[in-house]
Amino acid sequence: MNPIQQFEKEREARIEALASDVEFQKQSRDWLEQSMRRQYVYNFSWLGRPIIQNPIDMVAMQELIWTVQPDVIIETGIAHGGSIIYSASLLELNATCGGNPNAFVIGVDIDIREHNREAILQHPMSKRIKMLQGSSVAPEIVRQVEELVADKKKVLVFLDSNHTHEHVLAELNAYARLVSKDSYCVVFDTFVEDVPADVFDNRPWSPGNSPKTAVHTYLESHNEFVIDKSMHHKLQITVAPDGFLKRIA
Repeated sequence: MNPIQQFEKEREARIEALASDVEFQKQSRDWLEQSMRRQYVYNFSWLGRPIIQNPIDMVAMQELIWTVQPDVIIETGIAHGGSIIYSASLLELNATCGGNPNAFVIGVDIDIREHNREAILQHPMSKRIKMLQGSSVAPEIVRQVEELVADKKKVLVFLDSNHTHEHVLAELNAYARLVSKDSYCVVFDTFVEDVPADVFDNRPWSPGNSPKTAVHTYLESHNEFVIDKSMHHKLQITVAPDGFLKRIA
């Protein structure tokens, strides 16, 4: 066994051990809850734009984008634009390393505020971004996305908009089918199911009405996807437990 293989084997063993480390899992959940109560994820930017993502999840997204080498990334939820700029910048990096030079991101949001739209359009990574305004589950928006990805071989999806069960399930039905084999549909904020309801006061989502409940409902009739548990096991602190859905067929 060469040194690289040895390192990989050791890493796999550590991740497997974390799957049964109940104490560390509890500490991670507690930390995540407390960080959300303090709006910790609002503290970060990517290439100058607020990203509103947990930095640990950002590392996970980078791993997926490098591994999948997508021709297109579909993202629901734009906000300040940091996340689509993050994805676009990684596609740019992929291109310099032999990836698709024309890869791009589709960002969908029901309300792209004008100051955010302008900031995104003025950003150097805007050349890899296409924005669509409207509900992510509206038929006309879904049709536009379908047209943009029709000839793309590798498609990666990130769902991060309205986090109610009904909306996320509708997004899964609309966009998961576009994911290519061995790629992912990542459903963010599934952790809503695992924290007290008062973490999200004044929000329409809560335990029992969350992205995680939508994921499990969707998977009941879609065995072409499985939950990649290894992602949660190695991250521990993630807003997407059970949310890394890998297409296997």
